[in-house]
Amino acid sequence: MPRFFQVALNIPQATEVYDYHLPEKDERAVVEVGALVLVPFGSQRVQGVIWREVDSPSVASTRPIERILENRSVLTPLLLKLAQRLAEETLTPLGEWIGFLLPEGYKQRSDWLYRWKGDRAVMDWTPLQKQIVAAIQEKGALRGTQLDHRFNHRDWRKAIQPLIRKGFVEIEPLLVAPRVGTKRARLVSLTLQPSEFEAFLKKHASRWGKAFERRRKVLEFLAREGKAVEVAWVYAECGANAADLRSLSDLGAIRFEESLQWRDPLASKTVISYPPFELTEEQAFAWETILPLLHQAWRGEAPKPMLLQGVTGSGKTELYLRAVDEALKSGRQAIVLVPEISLTPQTIERFAARFVGKVGIYHSRLSPGERFDMWQRCRLGQLSVIVGPRSALFMPFAQPGLVVVDECHDSSYYQEARPYYHTIQAAIAYMQIAAGACLFGSATPSIEQSYFVRQGTWQGITLTRRILSPAQSSSQYLSAQTSLSSSQPSPISDERKLSPVKIVDMRAELKQGNRSIFSRLLSERLHQVLTSGQQAILFLNRRGLATYVFCRDCGFVVNCPRCQIPLTAHTAENRQKSMPLLCHRCGYRRMSPQRCPNCGSLHIRQMGIGTQRVEEEVRRLFPEARVFRWDADTTRQKGTHDRILEQFSRRAADILIGTQMLAKGLDFPLVTLVGVILAEVGLNLPDFRAAERTFQLLTQVAGRAGRSTLGGDVIIQTYQPDHYAIRAAAAQDYELFYQQEIQLRREIQYPPFAQIVRLEYRHLYREQAQREAERQYQELEERLAKEQITHLRISGPLPCYYARLGGWYRWQILLIGEQPQNFLRNHSLRKGWQVEINPISLL
Repeated sequence: MPRFFQVALNIPQATEVYDYHLPEKDERAVVEVGALVLVPFGSQRVQGVIWREVDSPSVASTRPIERILENRSVLTPLLLKLAQRLAEETLTPLGEWIGFLLPEGYKQRSDWLYRWKGDRAVMDWTPLQKQIVAAIQEKGALRGTQLDHRFNHRDWRKAIQPLIRKGFVEIEPLLVAPRVGTKRARLVSLTLQPSEFEAFLKKHASRWGKAFERRRKVLEFLAREGKAVEVAWVYAECGANAADLRSLSDLGAIRFEESLQWRDPLASKTVISYPPFELTEEQAFAWETILPLLHQAWRGEAPKPMLLQGVTGSGKTELYLRAVDEALKSGRQAIVLVPEISLTPQTIERFAARFVGKVGIYHSRLSPGERFDMWQRCRLGQLSVIVGPRSALFMPFAQPGLVVVDECHDSSYYQEARPYYHTIQAAIAYMQIAAGACLFGSATPSIEQSYFVRQGTWQGITLTRRILSPAQSSSQYLSAQTSLSSSQPSPISDERKLSPVKIVDMRAELKQGNRSIFSRLLSERLHQVLTSGQQAILFLNRRGLATYVFCRDCGFVVNCPRCQIPLTAHTAENRQKSMPLLCHRCGYRRMSPQRCPNCGSLHIRQMGIGTQRVEEEVRRLFPEARVFRWDADTTRQKGTHDRILEQFSRRAADILIGTQMLAKGLDFPLVTLVGVILAEVGLNLPDFRAAERTFQLLTQVAGRAGRSTLGGDVIIQTYQPDHYAIRAAAAQDYELFYQQEIQLRREIQYPPFAQIVRLEYRHLYREQAQREAERQYQELEERLAKEQITHLRISGPLPCYYARLGGWYRWQILLIGEQPQNFLRNHSLRKGWQVEINPISLL
């Protein structure tokens, strides 16, 4: 009796599962749900995941599973259920989620290989076709993904079709092997007894000659170690070579072994365990709410998601730690998500110190091998806690029981590439499937998150007071430089208010003749901080030296040719050269022109400011100051996040300048001043969440000051001092901002009072993008009218705010109202449209 299986395919376009059978030779094989197989699909061989075993197929004839690649679950049954649910909720093909969830060491992508078969004569081809032919002829054959990379901004697939039809280009299906796998170390161990050395060496001494001394050292070294040793270590210690070890092995004196070697990014870190803090009265009250909800979830009673709203420095992390500890005691695993890789170093220290040997870390800055090994260790049950950004949610734990999302308001929890999803919604869905709990935390939750609490959909918990550990007092910090990994005393309630915030109107500064990027107040306070040996943070959410470069004679602005947005000036590495101009969207780079490309004028100037300009000004005004800059430009290399944070915490710098990374939960006891250089960066963008993002950033970065008994203050510089988001942030009054913002949302009927589906179309040619958008809009409008659907409204079609990105022209249509995704489930869109459910940005 044949065995039948439903298989989910690792193909982005696959929307369903397909039926296959095991060939007779494999009918007795053990195949778990989530196992990896190789199956035929059309003319291709593709990778698939076992969905379930069925008694009978849904089709009359099934094709055989060609090969079992991994008989144990690679994707757990819980992850498969989550993939199905997210595919339904995000209107994304199931195959796209399967490919997204598979780890790199197992993922095999289906592709096509394009090989040149014609002669080398130049035919009557288009310029693009000539370039494609030249690229294939140069290499002999190229995969589709390689051609995608070469012709990223052009429709090469359409151009190559005539060449395939005429027989100039041959194609064949291809399955691309994984680029990473298990790492194994080669070891060597002793088989002789030490008492046998003398006789053994005497027997072979005459034949070994000069090699005698090296081989004797090998035997003595292995005897001292008393265990298997890596071959490279033996070479280094004894001066031996491969021929020496082969000879000793052939004579039976030693033997070679292989050992699995984990690539662990935390292996070099020293961690000291410490007991839990004693909770303050307010924390204890919050814990009394959290604890029963955790156990309610693990009993399968599906409690509400919990939102822990606490002011900066109120001790939310200690409650996260206790929740994780409770999950581990109940035999479950925990996932702790942080908004940025930059936050991971401090967070991982706290969790690794509490749960020694049980914590892993997962993020994009790890090497592919490190990520693969971390994934494997979670799969094998060697780790119980994983800390990382949004991708860490999908680690293959057998019994995940808790997802903690710190700074849950942060925009980095939304994935702005396919498959589009929001981590908060994905975490809630995952824990509903796994009978687990969600604990979200923030000082500035999103408007929608607060609304859910007030409507009773989520459970709200608040912390209103800062706490202060004696280790963070100025005297103890200065004398002992206490680290997070050392023993931790109990926190105490700090009855002082949050750091006072002063708004400086930069319009008034200009009127009084101050043309510096620093107000007089900020300059004075920086001088005081430097004199007193304390530290300061300067925040500007914009990289670079200048915002844009323009001609003073004709007004020409140097734009990115692919994105049509101004290029940002950066400091040249060699001062003798002109400064580089970068596009922060697509990475395009060029040097600053000496003459205007439009009118030939020499009057080329830079306008606006970025973090590089702030750094230059600080060094000019305070030459004695030690300055670090922390942004995407200074943290490109692996480990630079950790190094900058560690050195700043050790007082290797006086001033830290940075972008939004600075707003993410960092704790530096000696920082007594936070200066916001320009508060309204991003405030005036045409997006309904612009004010919310500005309020959150300013409130969060203000929370970096006054984290010890030294106290601190915050200075916000702005040209819009009366804007409600800036005034509420200065008052650090979340309720004030919420009430004004929720009223505006109610008036325009935007989230949380409605949902938004954003439809985007991209094309290399502006006219075709516009024409397609207008056609799709007309079809949708006709369907809404025909079906008399009144609870949805349609907006557009309009070019996106960033009308051209990476060479692609972008148009969008918005569907706004009650569950607009349900309308789209029953109405297919035209080819080429991307769908986002409740995106975080409409730009």
